[in-house]
Amino acid sequence: MHEEEPRTPHWLFGDQLGPHFVDPARGGPRRDAPLLMIESKGVFRRRRFHRAKAHLILSAMRHRAAELGDRVRYVKADTYRQGLRETMGDDPVTVHHPTSYAARDFVQGLPFVRVLSARGFLVGHDEFKRWADGRGTKHLRQEDFYRWVRTTHDLLMEGDRPVGGRWNLDHDNRQRPPRGATELGVPAPFRPQESGIDAEVRSDLDRWSRSGEVEFVGEDAPRRFPATRREALTALRRFVDHRLATFGAHEDAMLAGDETMSHSLLSSSLNLGLLDPAECVEQAEARWRSGDAPLNSVEGFVRQIAGWREYVWQVYWYFGPQYRASNALRHRVPLPDWFTDLSPDATEANCLSHVLEQVRTTGWTHHIPRLMVLGSFALQQGWEPRAVTDWFHRSFVDGYDWVMVPNVVGMSQYADGGRMTTKPYTSGGAYIDRMSDFCGPCRYKPSVRVGDDACPYTAGYWNLLHRHRDRFERNARMTQAVRGLDRLPDLDELLEQERDRRS
Repeated sequence: MHEEEPRTPHWLFGDQLGPHFVDPARGGPRRDAPLLMIESKGVFRRRRFHRAKAHLILSAMRHRAAELGDRVRYVKADTYRQGLRETMGDDPVTVHHPTSYAARDFVQGLPFVRVLSARGFLVGHDEFKRWADGRGTKHLRQEDFYRWVRTTHDLLMEGDRPVGGRWNLDHDNRQRPPRGATELGVPAPFRPQESGIDAEVRSDLDRWSRSGEVEFVGEDAPRRFPATRREALTALRRFVDHRLATFGAHEDAMLAGDETMSHSLLSSSLNLGLLDPAECVEQAEARWRSGDAPLNSVEGFVRQIAGWREYVWQVYWYFGPQYRASNALRHRVPLPDWFTDLSPDATEANCLSHVLEQVRTTGWTHHIPRLMVLGSFALQQGWEPRAVTDWFHRSFVDGYDWVMVPNVVGMSQYADGGRMTTKPYTSGGAYIDRMSDFCGPCRYKPSVRVGDDACPYTAGYWNLLHRHRDRFERNARMTQAVRGLDRLPDLDELLEQERDRRS
């Protein structure tokens, strides 16, 4: 029997928009329960979000409210607290577990709100805690978690063994871009058509900006990402039918003329709750079993959803709210204005300028530009990791607190000292040259570390290793790289150059 009394209203946050958040068979409210949605302008006042992100969130919320019709009460308020007070008073309301510590603490502090279990993920918090606590070590590893999830959810398995005999097909999925290619030549991703709701959202955002109430960064071009369940399902279907087969081999590659490559572009739909991760991985597996997609591509996609996304969600809650303040490398440099303003012309490094331009115009890049261009540069420059985390949160359409804290603090900036990854993810220009076509037209040379042509990534890489030599040389995966410092005849010149660049 359902625990809730009939007709207890249920509150939907703006990232809880799919049917699995109102399904009583999956722990949701009763089918006859009225629904509440609150559009808080205060959320956009607190941070300077990317304009395309603000548009997508508001469009998705308003589209969902239109779909729900008379069942939902849609409230526009300055704050969530005001919206609740004006509509509910102290009457009881339920809500699914929110996706940030701030939101969770807020709802738990309201005596009339009952918090239901989290939705939109494969693994429950208690399940993960039992798995993590049972390991008997302070270090968690995504690979171990991924194998556990595949086993317990029977994903790409044959009995108790992975299909194909290997858990990890990364070796097949790290190919360079095709020689001489300017694009992969695969079918384009799904692009939604805007509705009258989008026009209303754009008008509201224009008015907020003109009045000075809210300040945005970046451009709000025609909406690129799904705002409805129907659009999200169409995007998923287009990916698995037309793009999944070519996804794996070049998932780590970058081409200046092909910003999406074969990536799914489903992260914003998943993070808004429009898609459930189970349906994504199940459809991908079905394409492999039918012979329509190769195993390396399907495994790479399943790893992104059931492995990394799930892992990031879980460690965010497992490590606790203090994790965001981690700064093991003691990096304190503030982010420069040109970076926070998404100004691509402020840097002559072609890769960084190109990626910043893409973020400015779309609010999105795939994971390698995020990690190895944007994040790597921030790490090498010694920027304060909490500020870097906030920048990623604000600047990306799929950025949420739970997404960016582990991804940036743990993986990108190594600010946790290795609690969730085994080494810093950074490199010199040689990696970018190998995995992209950015370096050819760049004024800097990836093989040069000192002088006018010195690549900022190559020089920055060696400078980073020198600054943290004592720590990194104790890391088995970094020892060989650190020893390379002793073979640099121009190390002193390089260090002086990098000091001058930062002054």
